[in-house]
Amino acid sequence: MRIFSVSGAEVHAESDWPERLPEHGYVWIACTREQFQSDLSAIQSQLERLTGQSLVDLHVSDLLNAQLPSRFDYSSHYDLVVFRRLAHRQDTASPTDAHTPSRPSKRTGPPVLHRIDTSPVGFGVFDRVLLSVHPTDCAVRDAYAQRLLASSALSRSASATVHEATDPRSTGARGVPSSSADMMLRIVSQMVDSYLDLRREISRQLDHWQAELLNPRTRFNRWDALLQARLALHQLESLCDDQRTALQGWTESLETWGLGPDSNAEREHELLKIRSRDVLEHIDRVVQHVRRLEHNTETAVQMHFNVQGNRTNDIMRTLTALTAIFLPLNLIAAVFGMNFEFMPWLHTATGFWWTLGGMVTIATTMGLVFWRKRYLARTGN
Repeated sequence: MRIFSVSGAEVHAESDWPERLPEHGYVWIACTREQFQSDLSAIQSQLERLTGQSLVDLHVSDLLNAQLPSRFDYSSHYDLVVFRRLAHRQDTASPTDAHTPSRPSKRTGPPVLHRIDTSPVGFGVFDRVLLSVHPTDCAVRDAYAQRLLASSALSRSASATVHEATDPRSTGARGVPSSSADMMLRIVSQMVDSYLDLRREISRQLDHWQAELLNPRTRFNRWDALLQARLALHQLESLCDDQRTALQGWTESLETWGLGPDSNAEREHELLKIRSRDVLEHIDRVVQHVRRLEHNTETAVQMHFNVQGNRTNDIMRTLTALTAIFLPLNLIAAVFGMNFEFMPWLHTATGFWWTLGGMVTIATTMGLVFWRKRYLARTGN
């Protein structure tokens, strides 16, 4: 469990529970799902002491559920946001996570598709306390904690004034979050960025497969991997839809927040709306790109079968033309193969050569006619 006290541009990593909240700041409590389950009573009592309110039992169950989709809920004292982040695929479930079912040891498709496995990260957003519950192998918590400490050190080295440290306008994308809700949005934004990176990798893989599908000189045999890719795209689209619904619900709840007469509070509330819309726009970009990839993949598969159908038609047309050329030759051979005693040219010395010449002439004439009609021509690629 990691605890940080944030006051303006100052960030302190606490070794134990803080005695009280910062005078002009908030506290971030980040723990794993196993720690949250084992230390639930202590966490609830500390939340009660710091905020005057503990988590509802149903929300505790949501934070402990490793299969919960992205969702949003609220109470009169805090908001609950569950957002699914990309997870590294494991061959078996973690022995310490009783909520995670076992997974198959093998999975078809390229390695990039294995990264679409997800796990939920839960946030309890109080006014001055942020509780985040992460999976055991979650790199988002440590990565953002390092970024938070680095931003604080950069602000101190720049000798920021007290007014600049408390002014919400001074906390940019790389600065220290001004509130617990702002920090939650920044962590969610970092998770969405990983989806954007995954989108580019999947695009390169599908572009490679589309080139193979449309290449007439190759025989595509990765149908199992392609099917897995299409299923993964459907899964990713469903995940993003759930994420957008959850974040949209939280964004709409911002309109119900009561604001004081302080202008700084109004600016901070406006920044939260802007950051929420930015995260939603990133999620929409992922969804739109995934749908475009699905459409392109489906189009490439249809074009592949159309190309295969055209090649089959070309082959059948060529075989039909050759059969038509040899049909009169077979007729002539069959006629002269009859067992009649008296037949014209049968006992003539030059009969064989005249017949052979006639057969060659007929075959050549029909071949030229079929070539002129493009029955023997190859369809251009």
